[in-house]
Amino acid sequence: MKVLMFYHSLVSDWNHGNAHFLRGIYTALLDMGHKVAVFEPMDNWSLSCLMKESGNDVFVDFLTNFPKLKTTFYNQDYAELDAHLHSADLVIVHEWNDPELISWIGSQKHKHHFVLLFHDTHHRAVSDPETMRNLPLSEYDGVLAFGESLRKLYLENGWHQNVWTWHEAADTTHYYPMENGEKAGDIVWIGNWGDDERTEELEEFLIEPINALGLQATFYGVRYPDKALRTLKSAGIAYGGYLPTSQVSRTFAKYKATVHVPRRFYTRALPGIPTIRPFEAMACGIPLLSAPWKDTEGLFSPGEDFLLAGSGDSMTEKISQVVSNPALAKKLASHGRKTILAKHTCRHRAEELLDIYRSIKIPERV
Repeated sequence: MKVLMFYHSLVSDWNHGNAHFLRGIYTALLDMGHKVAVFEPMDNWSLSCLMKESGNDVFVDFLTNFPKLKTTFYNQDYAELDAHLHSADLVIVHEWNDPELISWIGSQKHKHHFVLLFHDTHHRAVSDPETMRNLPLSEYDGVLAFGESLRKLYLENGWHQNVWTWHEAADTTHYYPMENGEKAGDIVWIGNWGDDERTEELEEFLIEPINALGLQATFYGVRYPDKALRTLKSAGIAYGGYLPTSQVSRTFAKYKATVHVPRRFYTRALPGIPTIRPFEAMACGIPLLSAPWKDTEGLFSPGEDFLLAGSGDSMTEKISQVVSNPALAKKLASHGRKTILAKHTCRHRAEELLDIYRSIKIPERV
């Protein structure tokens, strides 16, 4: 089978966590014997930002760490994509695409007879519903939503009648435990500061507990405003900047624990969506703690896969327990990784995707 995937970027993961999942699905489909082609817009925002920071080393890093994966850059002339669509069995278009492209690919569906799916991995359904309402999805066979609460929103709003829950997962070919010996610090946090969507939560559930316990900690990520950097400095927290996927497993191995701090949209408006970071942390075998988050879909076993704290004081207590108790830390890390390997790898999601494809394709032939 030939799968075409239109995403913001395969090459760059600068403020673009979807690239992690895309790479994992691409790899899994290749390993299962399928053909895959990924298309990304030339000079896309994520890649442009990363190149300003790293120059052409971006491409060296990508080719070195993902030698089997290839991308095709396209410009505003969509006609050049027509030949690729002609040979496709399944086409997936991610939500971070120009509405023009989303519409154009939909207009080609009946000409080329492929199954067409829209993939939504964002909170735009609640933060910008007008944009979602106006997306041209009528020609699409269905929507892949990265959580059940998002799936229900599509149905309730009448944006599409065929919607499947398709969670993100860990690319275990790149996220796995690494031996490191003696730890370099206590807490590591890998995440982008973003648009003030969880500033208060980061301070309450991460920065203040680290400061109160006097722990050695490092934050990695991008889009940290000056105020955030001053806050980290005053709490004695180091800032490491952008961290490429190739360095994540090695970095996790240097620390005793990490913390998940969900963005506000995923605790209030779209409950039950963990986003990709917890999957990756558990896959790497680092003990995980989490700020308040309701696992409404039963993806994990809170208390066994990770520790859940309901307040800043509770988080301070739980972090203290984990960093000072190697047996507890090992137990958490082991249980979390087993859960990922049992049901939350990109191979699992690739198999789910093929099941969805068959559920659409087979009835058409009857």
